[in-house]
Amino acid sequence: MIYSLAPMEGITGHAFRRVHAECFGALDRYYTPFLAPPRVGNSFGGKAFKEIDPANNEGLNVIPQLLTKNADEFVWAARELAELGYREVNLNLGCPSGTVVSKGKGSGFLRNLDELEVFLRDVYERSPIPVSVKTRLGLESDTEYEHILELYCSLPLAELIVHPRVQKDRYQGKPRWEPYGETLARASFPVAYNGDIFVPEDASALCAAYPVTRHVMLGRGLLANPALARMLAGGAPASAIELRQFHDRLFGAYQDEIGGNAVFRMKEWWFYAKCAFADPMAVHRAVRKARKVEEYETAVERVFRTEPLAPVARFHG
Repeated sequence: MIYSLAPMEGITGHAFRRVHAECFGALDRYYTPFLAPPRVGNSFGGKAFKEIDPANNEGLNVIPQLLTKNADEFVWAARELAELGYREVNLNLGCPSGTVVSKGKGSGFLRNLDELEVFLRDVYERSPIPVSVKTRLGLESDTEYEHILELYCSLPLAELIVHPRVQKDRYQGKPRWEPYGETLARASFPVAYNGDIFVPEDASALCAAYPVTRHVMLGRGLLANPALARMLAGGAPASAIELRQFHDRLFGAYQDEIGGNAVFRMKEWWFYAKCAFADPMAVHRAVRKARKVEEYETAVERVFRTEPLAPVARFHG
């Protein structure tokens, strides 16, 4: 089984990937949070380059994800990535953000299949490296996916990662496994599953229903339980000592990268990580008011000293 880390903006960047691999072992693949391609003729710069800088991803199988509806810029970016040594690029057709969708990007690109088909055929003809796609089922109804999947099946996708919700679902409700199963049955290319794999039992049920499943992408479940991939492979859950070590290394990495703003970045992580504890709300209350590094460190020390871990670390919103 292939286990990968989902692209989650502002959270699963290069610092998180590196620290997670050091503490819990590297996953098979890590997808970058989506990047906007540079203008044709320009190179990636600033934060975007930090994400794809080979020095920041050494030893990890990282696949950059692009968010765009401009084929020329996508192909140019793919060439830049190929020169940096990357051997695959992923297209984001799944982001449900209203801002992104209003611009016709992410899952918003699924609104106009004629335009999307022109884009994809152009990209697949000119990209110097294989292109995979991460998709939702549509914008408002699962019935949209019939035509979307028909389009995908007519193209030489490197892989299709299916998050079986529509845009309006955001992350609410249960993912629908049937469209994923239909994709497995019809696609000639590799297919991956993404959505609400929070504990080993979730993955077991998915594989029991669809035994040919070969790639599971983990997102919120792994943020709540950084040992999730290890557990899916039959290993042990994270101990309190491991979780504390992971926290300290991650906080240190963010401090090196963004200084005092690391506190706010860590509070984004705690939105998920609080689910590793028996009383998530107590953890939330302990860290939410911290603004300065000293306040934050005191709050975290209190959490790890007084709050026991949950019997099962499961993200629950």
